[in-house]
Amino acid sequence: MGIEEALPASARDKLRAELLAEDHIFIQALPKVELHVHIEGTITAELRWKFTQRNGTPLRIAANGSEIHSLKELEHAMDLLRPDPSRVNNDEERFQFFEAYYEGFACLKTKQDYFDLAMHYYENTARMNVRYAEIFFDPQGHTAKGMSWDVMMGGFREAKERAERELNVKSAWIMCFLRDLSPESAMEHYEAALPYRDIIVGIGLDSNEEDRPPVLFDEVFTRARKDGFKLTMHCDADSKNAHEHIRQCASVVAGHGLDRIDHGINAAEDQGLMNLIKERDLGMTICPWSYLRHTTFEELGPKIRTLLDVGIKVTINSDDPAYMEDCWVLHNMLLVRRLCNFSDREFLVLARNAVHACWASDAVKEGMLREIDLVQQHFMGEQ
Repeated sequence: MGIEEALPASARDKLRAELLAEDHIFIQALPKVELHVHIEGTITAELRWKFTQRNGTPLRIAANGSEIHSLKELEHAMDLLRPDPSRVNNDEERFQFFEAYYEGFACLKTKQDYFDLAMHYYENTARMNVRYAEIFFDPQGHTAKGMSWDVMMGGFREAKERAERELNVKSAWIMCFLRDLSPESAMEHYEAALPYRDIIVGIGLDSNEEDRPPVLFDEVFTRARKDGFKLTMHCDADSKNAHEHIRQCASVVAGHGLDRIDHGINAAEDQGLMNLIKERDLGMTICPWSYLRHTTFEELGPKIRTLLDVGIKVTINSDDPAYMEDCWVLHNMLLVRRLCNFSDREFLVLARNAVHACWASDAVKEGMLREIDLVQQHFMGEQ
């Protein structure tokens, strides 16, 4: 499938259907670890409608400010806000995405809402054979709407416990700071989160990184490392100063660099960066579906293959399914198969990469690796 420009929304919808129509028994059967998904990026139109109707709150979409009166109207409004390079340039597209994304926070009002949101994620991914997930959340976006930590974290905690008990999905949470807000705000929220470290395993950094290099947040990340948290940061695809941001994440922030890099796909353009990432044995959380808005098949596939072929711990993840044609981790893995022509053995490498890159206990990791061995034995007759 040759494509000369980034895919518009209509072509991505068609591609999703094509991928699901293909044989994907082996990929479905693989036990999966997801390391890059934003819980707020899973707020579908149906969930927004459910929460606002339950809470009796008005629903507006930032594009025109008009009130929404039906689920059909909401679906149409969200479709218009869905990033689409055929309508806007990259800068406008990124702005529209963040505008739509943060507006979605306003529909969450109660602990039940947060519980239902998290369970929606767990139930979807359990059907895709996800066994462990590390889930991003953006507390600054919620406290800005007046939400209390107890309400937010109480809902997440109850969902986490139920998912492990009833769905066989274990998980932990990663608190991300919004990089377009101040380092002082990040430190304030870090301190407020300390009572919930029983479910928070790591600290991250996301949102618009325009002129917001990783080193701006060195103080809070250095403190988090001393307190025992794992560390990661976003290095968005094709962003300004992408190579320098990756370098700071890999070798500078918090003394000697982070524990993982989110996105960071532009490292494939720089042999020195790839050497550094491999030397530090950093995992990379790649979300291929999200990159289709900014790049072509011909550019994207070779980058992912290059990173895997040099021995970097590449992992495949979903990012923001509600804004990406309802594409979850399974769809992203199917896309990678088409982009890179990965073999089943290479998917075994990807699956084991995710286990090794995750921050679960050794016992949990060993259990997941055994599950992967069983799938290999079943399909290939070997371990």
